[in-house]
Amino acid sequence: MPNGSAIEEFTDWLERERGLTFDDFEDLHRWSVEESDVFWRSIWTFDGIESPELPTVALSDDRMPGASWFPGMRLNYARQVLRHVEAAHAAGQPAVISEDELGAAGTLDWPTLRRQVAAFALALKNLGVSSGDRVCAYLPNRSEAIIAFLATASIGAVWSVCAPDMGVPAILDRFQQIEPKVLIATDAVHYAGRTADRRATVLQLRQSLPTVESVIVVASGLIGETIADTVSFADLVARDDAQVQGFEPDWVPFDHPLWILYSSGTTGRPKALVHGHGGILLTAAAGRLHMDIGPSYAKRTFGERFHWFSSTGWMMWNAQIGGLLSGTTLCIFDGSPVGAREAPDWGLLWRFAARNRVTFFGSGAQFFTLCVKSGTDFQTVGDLGSLRGLGSTASPLSADVQTGMSAAIGRPDIWWFNSSGGTDICGAFCAGNRHLPPSPGKMQCRQLGAAVEAWNDDGEAVVGEVGELVCTRPLPSMPLYLVGDLEGVRYRESYFDKFPGVWRQGDWIRIEVDGSCEIFGRSDATINRGGHRMGTSEIYSAVERMDEVADSLVIDVRMRTGDSQLILFLAPSPGVAYSSDLEAAVRLAIRESLSPRFVPDQIVPVGAIPRTLSSKKQELPIKRLFEGAAVEKVLDVSTMANPECLPIYQALATQHVADHGTPL
Repeated sequence: MPNGSAIEEFTDWLERERGLTFDDFEDLHRWSVEESDVFWRSIWTFDGIESPELPTVALSDDRMPGASWFPGMRLNYARQVLRHVEAAHAAGQPAVISEDELGAAGTLDWPTLRRQVAAFALALKNLGVSSGDRVCAYLPNRSEAIIAFLATASIGAVWSVCAPDMGVPAILDRFQQIEPKVLIATDAVHYAGRTADRRATVLQLRQSLPTVESVIVVASGLIGETIADTVSFADLVARDDAQVQGFEPDWVPFDHPLWILYSSGTTGRPKALVHGHGGILLTAAAGRLHMDIGPSYAKRTFGERFHWFSSTGWMMWNAQIGGLLSGTTLCIFDGSPVGAREAPDWGLLWRFAARNRVTFFGSGAQFFTLCVKSGTDFQTVGDLGSLRGLGSTASPLSADVQTGMSAAIGRPDIWWFNSSGGTDICGAFCAGNRHLPPSPGKMQCRQLGAAVEAWNDDGEAVVGEVGELVCTRPLPSMPLYLVGDLEGVRYRESYFDKFPGVWRQGDWIRIEVDGSCEIFGRSDATINRGGHRMGTSEIYSAVERMDEVADSLVIDVRMRTGDSQLILFLAPSPGVAYSSDLEAAVRLAIRESLSPRFVPDQIVPVGAIPRTLSSKKQELPIKRLFEGAAVEKVLDVSTMANPECLPIYQALATQHVADHGTPL
């Protein structure tokens, strides 16, 4: 195994400290799930999680849902980050390197990060924010968002963020659930060659969030006039006095809420998922073993530079911040990865990586796919010699794209960290391991501590066959609860309805004998575009509020290439003819209410939407038809309220498969 890698150091530590040895990685993984209490206590100690107490038990109750982790222990996410200030700064490594689409660049060193986090934390306290209060943010991927998050976490308040490309209705569907006390917002953004003034949006949010007592504005520098009756972020973090210098993050219980993420179901409002400080710290520590980022645990040396292209609206933003927990330098980019829409520049993000000597470069699979398809000239982007690994997630990455990408950058043997997890756990179920053989188009292994299996409909584990991705043992970063779900009904229905006591993720997976894994898309109907998830109900809400639209159905169909195609079936209202004007209006409605990411690739006019006898739209069966499944395998016509509409979908699906092939 490569000398000094994180997994190697962990296994050496287990042998030295616990007297444990393992034949291979699968043996190590088996131990990590069968002896989960010992494993997670080992992760705690190995990673150096700080607490006033020493843990004696990791898992005092292993029910799902309802697992109880590290009872009585206290910690703080922000404290774990700030423990690296002196050592990382002495090593000459910055905390955050940032650039944006317009070319502006900045560097945030560790002492400045600590000072600004402390100053902003004290400012939040002065604004009346206390432990358990919610702080929401409407911010792009800039260092101010990282500072604001760490400050919020440091005082035990709860963080939640939406990206500025989301429409007001979608944002309010999220923030209104959590009743925030403070809103932190940007006044403008620049994306894909265009500057967008967001002052009117901020005013709408303030008017529609009655619990917000203070609005803090992060000035973008893109517009002149500020927003009335708001507080300047820059003024708040400029403070530097004895209180700031002596500031220490508060100790909070292991299961104290850290942040709220949103994972949409197919009906109703987005699920507001509450994750805890301790669970996220442990899952992030296990994830860093697989990603092999951070300092050498033995030598405590620094030098990693970690980039995962993401907006603040994707859980990978949260995951990237986890790099700070090990003293890693974050390299963040704000804007479109290809610049202006009219003239996309597929070398833009790679030049950013070369300039900043990025060692680990991650993105959604679609970005790599389009880089290959566009014929990006990597000879012109600069020196990528610092790259040790490439990371891919959000959707399956095809083997052809992976090998094509490696060849294009002139590194045919570069390590690929393909992973699959979810917003639900803010982590990975399946991941990579640089010690294992390459597996293009697949994940090399299941993540340590994650008891992942593929189950058939009878609840039996299968190997070498496609089945439901389930997790049979608790993970510490499973949500504490869902906001507003007082009895836990929606939580159980979302993850434990099909297999009681066993987590069902909603993905199709195949696990091979060697432990490698392949994901075959969502087994439910949630739309996933580049890692940004949206419930179909939110698209229906945007479309079906139009008078001209009677009904609609949307499916996200995986392609053989590894891409997906978002198809919207539209049934016009009686007396309304489908036209190019109606199509344009539908696209605009989705763009403005939700996000440009969820504008369909194709809109198909139909006479009716297939529904069950209980009037539910048959999203998943139609999706599977378009992915090549036989109609008798996915549909029981006797359960349909309108079976007469089925032939048109069969014909369309047959043509789609003929044109594009099947991913399975």
